[in-house]
Amino acid sequence: MSESYEIRVRKEALKFASSHMTVFPDGTKEALHGHNYVPSLTVRVRDASFEATIPFSRLKAGMRKIAAAWDEKVLVATRNPHHETLRDDGQEFEFRLCGKRYVLPADEVVLLDTDNISCETLARAYFDLLNADLGDELQSPNILAVSVFIEETPGQGAAFQRER
Repeated sequence: MSESYEIRVRKEALKFASSHMTVFPDGTKEALHGHNYVPSLTVRVRDASFEATIPFSRLKAGMRKIAAAWDEKVLVATRNPHHETLRDDGQEFEFRLCGKRYVLPADEVVLLDTDNISCETLARAYFDLLNADLGDELQSPNILAVSVFIEETPGQGAAFQRER
């Protein structure tokens, strides 16, 4: 029987409030609305000995960077087949989504290289950013799996996991 340990980080201070529109395959979409997203990070490890200790502070610092970047922003999926960027001049970001035109201050938009803005795609994008930021810390052979859970409302969300 194999053994492992899980390190979990979920703190109110790491949440972010963002707006989005989820698009559906038939070309319809939700109206622009927002959530107070609460991310959770789980790192499953083989060894929890002194020598293998992973500092919570480093994990929280990586999570805090993403929260700061996404907080009070409109999240836009640039690879959505119903998305078209019309203008991005650094001052304003103008786009069309499912036939509707939007113009927003450029500094209030976060462009994500995803095909949609849903809990599932946010969990994956969050994982990718965290993985890029933490680098070696999440590449340790001691780590068996890393997962990110994005909760959009209490009791509702989605997770992405990568196993080693």
